[in-house]
Amino acid sequence: MPTLAERYSTILNRIAAAARRAGRETESVKLVAVSKGRTLAEVYELNALGHRDFGENRAEEGGDKINAACRDHKAITWHMIGHVQRRKARDVAADFDWVHSVDGAPLAERLSRLAGEAGRTLPILLECNVSGEVSKSGLPADRWQSDPAHWEPLCAIVESIIAQPNLRVKGLMTMAPVAPEPEMARPVFRQLRVLRDRLAARFPAAEWSELSMGMTDDFEVAVEEGATMVRIGRAIFAP
Repeated sequence: MPTLAERYSTILNRIAAAARRAGRETESVKLVAVSKGRTLAEVYELNALGHRDFGENRAEEGGDKINAACRDHKAITWHMIGHVQRRKARDVAADFDWVHSVDGAPLAERLSRLAGEAGRTLPILLECNVSGEVSKSGLPADRWQSDPAHWEPLCAIVESIIAQPNLRVKGLMTMAPVAPEPEMARPVFRQLRVLRDRLAARFPAAEWSELSMGMTDDFEVAVEEGATMVRIGRAIFAP
């Protein structure tokens, strides 16, 4: 079985190749290593290889790692990539460096207030459900192009989130449906990019530089469609 270093190198090479195919610089894509269910020893091993960005799905598990790692590894950047429960918002606002999964105005308002209490400004991404799957979280964004009645309500939510004083909207995030072929995710990733561009034109005062999309099974397609962050766990850490 390949070592962690070998798997990590393979993923970096695949990201670089996908970026080149799209005419992009490799440095324009950030790898977020998903460390959910992994030990701190594994996080430290990957960090020792020069990797800084780690993603966690659960506030409690991630917070435990963050608070333990801060004693020795202050250079790690921690990303909250899973659904944020209301009762866990305080911990998320205090512990994580990024939140990828802001899926509505109530959560944004709570995170902003709690980040302010912690003396922080929190970079966030707006999670958008562009596939329309009822099982997925996110702002409803599957019909904004085909039905004008969906565009203005979506913009109203985004505007209210941008107005939160202790949050900085940096872009969008989505999860593609599970599919047998990576190519089947391409329309979802393309739709998120188009939506980002439309929101950037509508709200130019916000930052819209980031697109968090693509995971182990489809990250190369996501990079070709403009992903600036890919969230990969299984392909780096042993199954």
